[in-house]
Amino acid sequence: MPNMSDTRLPRDAQSILELAARSMFDLFANASEGMLLVDRKGRVVWINDQYRRFLPALGYAREEDFVGHPVSSVVQNTQMHQVLETGKPILIDLLTNKAGTFVVSRIPLRDETGEVIGVLGIVLFDHPETTLQPFIAKFARLEQDLNEARRELASQRRAKYTFASFVGTSPAALEVKRQARRAALSASPVLLLGETGTGKELLAHAIHAASPRAGRSFVGVNMAAVPEALMEAEFFGVAPGAYTGADKKGREGKFKLADGGTLFLDELGDMPMTVQVKLLRALQDGEIEPLGSNQLIRCDVRVVAATSRDLAQLVREGRFREELYYRLNVLPIRVPPLRERRDDLPLLVEALCEDIAARGGSAQHELDAGAQALLAAQPWRGNIRELRNVLEQLALRSDTPQIHAALVEQVLRQSGLDHIEPAVAPAVSLRSGPAVALDERPLPEQIADLERRAIAAALARTGGNRAAAARWLGISRASLYDKLGDMSENQTTV
Repeated sequence: MPNMSDTRLPRDAQSILELAARSMFDLFANASEGMLLVDRKGRVVWINDQYRRFLPALGYAREEDFVGHPVSSVVQNTQMHQVLETGKPILIDLLTNKAGTFVVSRIPLRDETGEVIGVLGIVLFDHPETTLQPFIAKFARLEQDLNEARRELASQRRAKYTFASFVGTSPAALEVKRQARRAALSASPVLLLGETGTGKELLAHAIHAASPRAGRSFVGVNMAAVPEALMEAEFFGVAPGAYTGADKKGREGKFKLADGGTLFLDELGDMPMTVQVKLLRALQDGEIEPLGSNQLIRCDVRVVAATSRDLAQLVREGRFREELYYRLNVLPIRVPPLRERRDDLPLLVEALCEDIAARGGSAQHELDAGAQALLAAQPWRGNIRELRNVLEQLALRSDTPQIHAALVEQVLRQSGLDHIEPAVAPAVSLRSGPAVALDERPLPEQIADLERRAIAAALARTGGNRAAAARWLGISRASLYDKLGDMSENQTTV
């Protein structure tokens, strides 16, 4: 606001300026819906005639009950004190209190030295819902969009899965869930190891949901999806104005967003060495330093990491820091591939088909015994992710609720598999059907004979490749060598 006694102005110019100020004041006093004035202590010292009509709605029968009192105690939600403290005007604002909703302005008043000595409050409109309908409607829409975005963001930072989501009752599935439940009770880092598509991310969510941090944020970062140049900012945030084009308010990194909760580092083996150094320091000290800042920020984060790569080999090759490997490899959990838990395939197929139907809004498909057997025979290099893809294709291509083996074979061939394993014959039911001739040999001999035939079939199918045969049989290579050695000692030809 101009200084009315500025001696640097010519006398005529100063007179015109004072006249303009009085005219503007009179204009606002007559054209506005009300005006009030507060002094440097924030007390109401004057109101005009138009403002007096708001007093009953504000709860005051007499003017002396309003004037002379602190404005913050007689006007709800006022911001006059903020203008007093900062000296900055608030030209347009919405004020809602007992008397209604108003569009208001607040202008600081200064003395000859420039010190704020009071604030003039002006009620521009007292029915903004009609006089400023487009403005109010846009404001309401923006506020609604902001609230929805906040709710969506909050929901995304909560665990989406629990241990019940990890389908399977095989010994391998039960063991990995047992280890993960035990890890959930600890505050130490967890390292999930396994091939792609085995459910490592699902287990990370489940560990968080079962931990004492379940009520706080779950924040995930996929190392393979973030450009190396942006990874430091993604992790640790950016200080205000850290570089040209940076947000003036700064930006919080994943560590800060996960404060008090869990930070999930997916595809850990793809993390650049430069970021590994800062991650190690953050894990050791519990502090982060945003990009472009010298200030250290405390963060309480529990890390769950996952990788499909051989971290130990990367350490030997100098592509992963040894200190970080030991820092994260405290509670390692190996998530088994699907071919090591074939007994879970019927349950997985049913759960995946149910989810596919729910997402697509269609009826759930069922696979007959032949289709189930053909699926169970495949190696599933992409594991559950590959299985789901095949089931989605089957659901889209099937003209009937029931899916047969012929369609499964067609989809598998079109999926680009080099070789489709033949279906395994289903076991004979002992509860019904025609009588089967009983093998009178002792059970150990029958089991040994069945094992020999299974090994021979696996070696024949893989062209004598023992490593491939072991994978097909679902056993380790060492176990296969032991069995071949026993068979050789018994002079059994395979």
